[in-house]
Amino acid sequence: MHQLAEKSRMHYISGMNEKKGRTGKLAGQKFFIQTFGCQMNENDSERIAGLLTTEGAVPAANPEESGIIIINTCAVREKPVDKLYALLGRMKKLKQQTNPGSVIGVTGCVAQLKQNEIIQKMPFVDFILGPDNYWRLNELLSQNRQNKFVAYEWCKEWHEIDATARTSRISAFVTIMEGCNNFCSYCVVPYTRGREKFRPAANILKESKELAQAGYVEVQFLGQNVNSYRDPQSQADFSYLLAEAARIEGIEWIRFITSHPKDLSEEIAAVMQRETTICRQLHLPLQAGSNSVLKRMNRRYTREEYLEKIAMLRRYMPDISLSTDIIVGFPGETKKDFEATLQVLEIVRFTNIFSFRYSPRPRTAALKYPDDVTMEEKRARLIKLQSLQKEIQLKMNKELVGRSLKVLCLGRSKKDPLIYSGRNEAFQVVNFSSPKDVTGQFLQVHIDSCGPYSLRGKAVDLDVPV
Repeated sequence: MHQLAEKSRMHYISGMNEKKGRTGKLAGQKFFIQTFGCQMNENDSERIAGLLTTEGAVPAANPEESGIIIINTCAVREKPVDKLYALLGRMKKLKQQTNPGSVIGVTGCVAQLKQNEIIQKMPFVDFILGPDNYWRLNELLSQNRQNKFVAYEWCKEWHEIDATARTSRISAFVTIMEGCNNFCSYCVVPYTRGREKFRPAANILKESKELAQAGYVEVQFLGQNVNSYRDPQSQADFSYLLAEAARIEGIEWIRFITSHPKDLSEEIAAVMQRETTICRQLHLPLQAGSNSVLKRMNRRYTREEYLEKIAMLRRYMPDISLSTDIIVGFPGETKKDFEATLQVLEIVRFTNIFSFRYSPRPRTAALKYPDDVTMEEKRARLIKLQSLQKEIQLKMNKELVGRSLKVLCLGRSKKDPLIYSGRNEAFQVVNFSSPKDVTGQFLQVHIDSCGPYSLRGKAVDLDVPV
């Protein structure tokens, strides 16, 4: 997954779960969740908050006033792991000095990967849950907590968690699968999320319909590799799921992330082209533009095959917006290899990229390769890559100036309360002025200026349905 984040939010039960949580085994207790990671982790935190709320717990604004503190972790790079240990150091002081009765738990990918290390280094941590064990949370919290609780076993069956405490009343994450079978040589996900496991299509569609009934206008399907989805009951593929979801009345935009290039089918492109509720926007990780690097990464496609998939998508949808992930400085990456990546950026013209320096991850096959690109060179390549992409984005954004775009308003801008912020179909940030509050609404925004990372404009035709 991309778009790493570090978030702690007030959680609330939305829609169909709103009236639950007033009584239960955790009634009166307060909880606080700190989230590191991608959209999958954000959705996991929403589900964890939903479980707690259905048993009577209520969200706290900060850990100091919370009796249950949960840190939901990410292991995809070393930086969020370092942040976890720094945060746990502060939680230790809080537990000793400010809130001695608090219960501290670590969940997520680092919990799965380093449960023994956490227990040894941080003995004040009360429980550790891997991603396949969140359903056990209320059980352990309602028990006598004299001993530490550690659960990181893999489950073969899908465990449905009905309650979800949404952080938005406009756009909702819907998990459709977990795990990955690809074993890219740099990636720790198969060791933290396990093998592919698919949620029944009936459950996905039921949740999506309930979200529509609760007033949500956008759903985002989540999975480590959504393209490989197969309904465990009917074996229907991802294109079927998309087509069925597109028929749900009330949902106006459907997005999905993340897609693996090798599994992107023409059937998926055809459904995206046919169904107007499916956004013509796709995140398709490239990782590198050199065949030799792609082979060492075990990506199972070539540069040429990736570009063929891009050409296929644009045959169906000439206006499709594309984003990607790039890793620079992978072991053995030469300057020529890196230049090949830059060439792909110029050929494809991505709307956005998420780029990272390579960092070795535990248990991955890439550990057998010497990490022979210096940190100085990695930094230089990342700067060069991002500078080129900045130029590309600015040129593309300038082409939108003077046009009116359909935008979903997500609320007021964090930087300026007089400005509203939203996303267009291409998932670009659009900041705009409006004479009235249009949060949660689709509207036309006339684009009058831009930067490389956002578009700016003003709302138009507010009384005309979009």
